[in-house]
Amino acid sequence: MYSDKKNILQLVALLIEHGVSNIVLCPGSRNSPIVHTLANHSFFNCHSVMDERSAGFFAVGLALHGGKPAAVCCTSGTALLNIHPAVAEAFYQKVPLVVISADRPTAWIGQMDGQTLPQPGVFGSLVKKSVQLPEIHTDQDEWYCNRLINEALLELNHHGKGPVHINVPISEPLFQFTTPELPKVRVITRYQGLNVYDRKYDDLIERLNKYSKRMMIAGQMSLIYLFEKKICKLLYKHFTWLSEHIGNRIVPGLPIKNFDAILYATPEEEKEKLVPELVITYGGHIVSKRLKEFLRKHPPKEHWHVSLDGEVADLFGSLTTVIEMDPFEFLEKIAYMLENRQIEYPKAWEYKSRNLPEPEFAYSEMAAIGGLIRSLPAESALHLGNSSTVRYAQLYTVPETVEVCCNRGTSGIEGSLSTAIGYASASQKLNFIVIGDLSFFYDMNALWNGNLHNNLRILLLNNGGGEIFQALPGFKMNERTHRYVTASHQTSAEGWATERGFSYSAVHNAEELAAAMSAFTQTEQPSEHPLFMEVFTDKAEDVRLLKEYYHQLKNSSQAQNI
Repeated sequence: MYSDKKNILQLVALLIEHGVSNIVLCPGSRNSPIVHTLANHSFFNCHSVMDERSAGFFAVGLALHGGKPAAVCCTSGTALLNIHPAVAEAFYQKVPLVVISADRPTAWIGQMDGQTLPQPGVFGSLVKKSVQLPEIHTDQDEWYCNRLINEALLELNHHGKGPVHINVPISEPLFQFTTPELPKVRVITRYQGLNVYDRKYDDLIERLNKYSKRMMIAGQMSLIYLFEKKICKLLYKHFTWLSEHIGNRIVPGLPIKNFDAILYATPEEEKEKLVPELVITYGGHIVSKRLKEFLRKHPPKEHWHVSLDGEVADLFGSLTTVIEMDPFEFLEKIAYMLENRQIEYPKAWEYKSRNLPEPEFAYSEMAAIGGLIRSLPAESALHLGNSSTVRYAQLYTVPETVEVCCNRGTSGIEGSLSTAIGYASASQKLNFIVIGDLSFFYDMNALWNGNLHNNLRILLLNNGGGEIFQALPGFKMNERTHRYVTASHQTSAEGWATERGFSYSAVHNAEELAAAMSAFTQTEQPSEHPLFMEVFTDKAEDVRLLKEYYHQLKNSSQAQNI
């Protein structure tokens, strides 16, 4: 029987899956649940060493003998510090050493409780990875714990070998050994490139070909990459390809970009048809919260993430494989390995995508964004502010010749304007910036420099506060609280824009919007000055129109059985 502590069960099961069989065990009470669970499983070769300093070096010797990782397990407090010299040796000799330390509950660190000190990160830069496991009380805790252990054990052999540290808080009671068997755990594997002489490579291709419902999701990428036509033909029919505007031209063919609306409009009982068995992601961040929720609620059997850095990015909670290589090289490589058979799954998404028309809004922020996108000159750059702006733009079809940029690394509102102006100052294209009022006024000093050129055109959407908060589910607050959360204001940018040399125009209705947009997007007679259009709308009306659109979308989709 094993310990009832779920973080220990996850740890021991994953040590087995990652092939860490040699374990050096040091005496102690806090680590006794770990020791008991390890010592009573036939997979492990356990060695008892009382002195932690010696135990650490003993484990180094075990790892050096065969080249496979070895582990040392100690109790809490200064016992861990005694392993430090061995960790330093393992780091500089590049030995795969796993240090497993038991710990007191986090709440009792620094409270004069016995055998306590800040153990997480105690080895500093001398380990390749240090993780603090949670004590597991919920499914999310278990997922998080599993991910952290996988991350640490994967790092043992990532870009060279070296030590890692796994700290395990354990609450009392310590000696409840009531679990009859270890749990089945998710194992994350990493491929560093695809080597045709590697047996694991064959296994990956075999797994790829066994799935019929395959989805490819392209995240944000600033690079505009065009696949060769022969690669497009080989790849496109095998996957449902999802991408947002900030992904630009990084899929082989026409991606589905209105997937957020599809997911909203599709009744819950029909969504099962859209659930993929395999998801492959590449690129950066994904804006759509609805897509993330969909794939977390309906997890695929496997999720592969392809990136040059090989980092673990478990966005949907179902990551199984990390492929460390250039994503375009990966796609071209697998294109010739896919079995040539009819795949019906992409058609389900394509049918729904074709039957969702672009929206038509009355005068509003959404109408202003749609009007601009429909009028964008070819080969221009479109910069989207965060929050509502980048989401509303997704309602419309952006010409594929237009590059789309947005600060989605951290998705904050600060710096959106400064980044866009920096890009425009180095660009020969026309650069259109669409930004909300809070983002603009937060970063208005972006205009306070001498790098403003006539290729710059700013569309400011001013509805007197933060609109995104209005649309949040359950957002019901009194007038006083509402003011502080949404940062309501009555400010115009006219004075600042004209002082900084912009040709300024104000828009208050649909007629003014149409007239101003024509001048704002024209290219025949280049303006001598940068252009600034400020569109004033009513926050409540914007939200009402958006909710009405989604209501109509759902009703229309159900009527057409989309």
